[in-house]
Amino acid sequence: MNWSVTFEPLIAWTWLALTLVPVALLVLVGLVLRKRGSLMRIAALGALAVALANPVLLEEQRDPLQSVVAVVVDRSQSQDIGDRNDVTDRALAEMQARLARFPQFDVRVVEAGRADAADDGTQTRLFGALGNALRDVPPSRIAGSIMITDGQVHDAPAQAEPALGPLHVLLTGDEEEFDRRIQFERAPRFGIVGRAIDMTYRVISTDGSSQEVAVRILVNGQQIAVHRAVTGEEMPLELIVPNAGKNIVELAIDQTPGELTDTNNRTIAMVEGIRENLRVLLVSGEPHAGERTWRNLLKSDASVDLIHFTILRPPEKQDGTPIHELSLIAFPTRELFVERINDFDLIIFDRYQHRDVLPILYYDYIAEYVENGGALLVAAGPEYASGQSIARTPLMSALPAMPTGNVIEEGFYPRLTELGERHPVTRGLEGSTAEPPNWSRWFRVIDIQQPDGEVVMKAADERPLLVLNRRGEGRVGMLLSDQGWLWARGFEGGGPHVSLYRRMAHWLMKEPELEEERLTAAGRGMMLDITRQTMSDDPGRATVISPSGKSTEVALAPASPGQFTASLETSEIGLYQIGNGDLTTLAHVGPINAPEFQDTVSTAEILQPVAETSRGSIRRIGKTASGSLTLPNPVPVRATASATGRDWIGLRTTNDSVLRSVSRVPLFGGFFGLALLLLALGSMWYREGR
Repeated sequence: MNWSVTFEPLIAWTWLALTLVPVALLVLVGLVLRKRGSLMRIAALGALAVALANPVLLEEQRDPLQSVVAVVVDRSQSQDIGDRNDVTDRALAEMQARLARFPQFDVRVVEAGRADAADDGTQTRLFGALGNALRDVPPSRIAGSIMITDGQVHDAPAQAEPALGPLHVLLTGDEEEFDRRIQFERAPRFGIVGRAIDMTYRVISTDGSSQEVAVRILVNGQQIAVHRAVTGEEMPLELIVPNAGKNIVELAIDQTPGELTDTNNRTIAMVEGIRENLRVLLVSGEPHAGERTWRNLLKSDASVDLIHFTILRPPEKQDGTPIHELSLIAFPTRELFVERINDFDLIIFDRYQHRDVLPILYYDYIAEYVENGGALLVAAGPEYASGQSIARTPLMSALPAMPTGNVIEEGFYPRLTELGERHPVTRGLEGSTAEPPNWSRWFRVIDIQQPDGEVVMKAADERPLLVLNRRGEGRVGMLLSDQGWLWARGFEGGGPHVSLYRRMAHWLMKEPELEEERLTAAGRGMMLDITRQTMSDDPGRATVISPSGKSTEVALAPASPGQFTASLETSEIGLYQIGNGDLTTLAHVGPINAPEFQDTVSTAEILQPVAETSRGSIRRIGKTASGSLTLPNPVPVRATASATGRDWIGLRTTNDSVLRSVSRVPLFGGFFGLALLLLALGSMWYREGR
């Protein structure tokens, strides 16, 4: 119950002042001049002023509001170490029971640190959770906060916000904990395939000791070396980038006795392998309509260094023109096919025929180049079916098919074969799903005998059109028509010549994305996405091994012809190993080398400044001989009082309340006020009359 007096004037304060001030001046003049009855006039004027001001006595019925106490519980993965979670649960239950004894406190429990859709769990953000919990509470009602954590908090401010009240921290974990960890100090994100990159790393021991540690070096899951590192010192590391695309470099050390955890005993770096410019040799047998198509396509690719020769004048053609007057250079056959043949990533014979430009021995060199890992593409025209076909040279050992000698000249729509619908070179070509395909016709195909390898495109009457084959360590492709230029020129709407030609070239040059049998995986938040590329109808199930060693079987569902996918929701951050049949791959879920796992030792250093500036406290949860916990007792205190003691923690109480009802009693109203006013005025007249 609260009593107060307020004024509810019968007229506006301005008019009240204009009315009473002149009268008051006259009364004061009379008082100064010692006129008779001046005191009575002052009393009468005061009574009139009070009557017009209309004082009112208010009686308020109010209910006190509770002060809000936020209890923030650290549920990050570092709390899984040892018995920290058990201690946290017991401390939380005990503090809730003790706070429940005080009806003036409204306790809000907030759990933070676990991965969810908004937070991937790689950092312990307790202060963000605290701010969200008290967002709807006015500062006058905040009693303070209690944090139960191991002290590894990654969003701690430099000093506390005064409005949030005192912060009291209860630490889990032991004060004498020991741990080692390894981390990259310098790791480039990109590297050229086949070239060395320079990296550095450091092994850190929390006890500050200096000793030698064996460090295992793994690249894409394969151990390549073991180095000796000195703890605390930055160590150099030189690696050769093995593959184009994603490469996972992993460093690992063994767990030592007494170490807190081995979670941070490994670290990884992602290095994107970039190929140097691909070197392509294009040899055209003679000028024709499709020659520029190949040249323009290869020249438009910034990653390709192209050398293009067109045989304009074979040796048997003698027209009397001196060599020094020819506009083009002579064909450097020895330099290209003997001295530098292994420098090329791809050799293309575009409608080329054997006319003694290349010595017969050089075809052996080309066949050997393919066997040793080179790539050869034959874009065949009528020459391939002639008596001067390159199929009638020693190169025949590398070719996937021999010509029958027939050239079929009739209109047809190139179509994908059943294999072609699944093969990454031709899968999903724009327009391939329509019937007839949504691209233009071709009018020539070279007939061949039973081909080796995979026929991924066909002409009319099921004749092979595009054949892809592996020969030794290398690859060979054969396009049995020279009319792809019709697509490039837009004839009958054209067709996807850029996609087709580029995929052919990149498959021959062993680009990983175009491998028929391929297993890839990638992290997306806390989801693991798996993609299996295969020519089979059923690749089976994939096996996923988590960072902790737990194995899970995952079913792969068809996503498109030749592609199967799966997604697995994960709870652990780290490196996952995925296997399917003979294929394995690695994928990292969550941010690489997350702060949550870098330092796991319980510490008071991070939160000490915040607790001190908030007038709170920080103390470690102790244990008695019987196993019970020693916790400080919460005590309600005034806002200006001390908030910490030897065995207690203070929480502010608020003076805020809620108004329930108001009773009003006019002090100068009714007959009492009228009588008092008349008495004052009458006394003044009475005095004047004497």
